[in-house]
Amino acid sequence: MYFAALLARTEDGWEASDTELDDVETLSDLADLAREASPDEDTVLVLIEQEDAWFGVVRVDGEDDPRIYVSDAAAARRSAYGELLLTDELLGREPGSDDGPDLESLNLDGTEDPDAVEDEEDGAAADAVPHSPVGDSGILDDLGISEKELRALDADDALGTIAEALGASEVLETVR
Repeated sequence: MYFAALLARTEDGWEASDTELDDVETLSDLADLAREASPDEDTVLVLIEQEDAWFGVVRVDGEDDPRIYVSDAAAARRSAYGELLLTDELLGREPGSDDGPDLESLNLDGTEDPDAVEDEEDGAAADAVPHSPVGDSGILDDLGISEKELRALDADDALGTIAEALGASEVLETVR
């Protein structure tokens, strides 16, 4: 089960909205969706989780490039929504390289159980994506969540913990 929400920082605090990612095909589409949530170019966080498997945070500040953190790259790789976040750059690969599986061939629809999905690629390709966090672990430093705290979060309660640290737990719960 997936959950995705936008948290937009405003003058009055954080505003939350749930979001449907079915029409989002690229990271650019996701960043544009986040920018639409904040016409004043304030900080917007896109929070994505797959129950008990992984979570991701995308931070969009105005027109800056989005910053991304994914708690478990290997688990997210098996997910259609995780595929949006796991760019070649994030995984430390040359754009367009053949390192790792061909995600198109996996025919993912966003409802997969990461533990149940069998790799359709050979074992070496599956190992190309680490079973560890990837991305900018300092993504929330200025918002009160250190790199160490972010890396220590469990996937099953991460978004609630992040929202609580931001003072946005009530608004997040209204869209959950």
